[in-house]
Amino acid sequence: MIAEQRVAQHYGSPGIAERILAALRAAQGAQAPVTPDALAPGDHFHGGGLAATQELALILQPQAGERLLDIGSGIGGPARWIAAKFSVHVTGVDLTAEFCAAAEELNRATGLVDRVRIINGSALALPVPDSEFDRAYSQNVIMNIADKPRFYREVFRALRPGGVFAIANACAGPAGEPYYPQMWAKTAATSFLATPEETRRDMQEAGFGIAAFRDTTSGRLPVQTRRGQELERGTAPPLGIHVLMGRDVVREAMKNSTRSLTEGRIAMIEALLRKPA
Repeated sequence: MIAEQRVAQHYGSPGIAERILAALRAAQGAQAPVTPDALAPGDHFHGGGLAATQELALILQPQAGERLLDIGSGIGGPARWIAAKFSVHVTGVDLTAEFCAAAEELNRATGLVDRVRIINGSALALPVPDSEFDRAYSQNVIMNIADKPRFYREVFRALRPGGVFAIANACAGPAGEPYYPQMWAKTAATSFLATPEETRRDMQEAGFGIAAFRDTTSGRLPVQTRRGQELERGTAPPLGIHVLMGRDVVREAMKNSTRSLTEGRIAMIEALLRKPA
């Protein structure tokens, strides 16, 4: 519980939705329509941005009318984008109350309240019924979770038989601890990285079959490098992750992330899991 409180405190801040909407107006004008695509530069809270969400959706393959679960939904960017693009209903669960409040406000601003539901809760005790969802996904969340077997068991419980789970996250690299601060943690105290081998084991022990599992480090590194350079030069666009977490915080985290990826201290993976029918 203490670790979860520290994680929530790391991410939470007041006025998130207001800052995002103000940055959108600064970038696109006072009358700019508020859509999932327009918000995407600032509300997909992970290093790969919208491109990483698109990549995960490509392997998840949502079908119209399905029910999806977003675990660690942040301020709801991926949930809104996927709900709008694929005509599905998405339930997002996130530990940080300020993120949930911002997500709900942005759902209203985009007119997606009836398609995206947000719940403040823990990934280790998902506040959803058994076998409720056709598909689930999670992006860069499990690095904050020490009890990874329980995380996978909860996802398994929430999926219907035959349901699939797509996940993208950072794993421990062979070269030692990453440099801190990272976007997900100021120090190692709230960072819990597993190796790719440990990750595969935890997935299988929860009951999942692994349909795909691949290293995406080389594809992620150029994006991290470019974003870090933009922040260093002061040329980052008005709407970006820095609006959510602060320009100095993101600049330092991007620098450490790029260095850690380059040196093999972090490995990025993407996987597709299936619950037996």
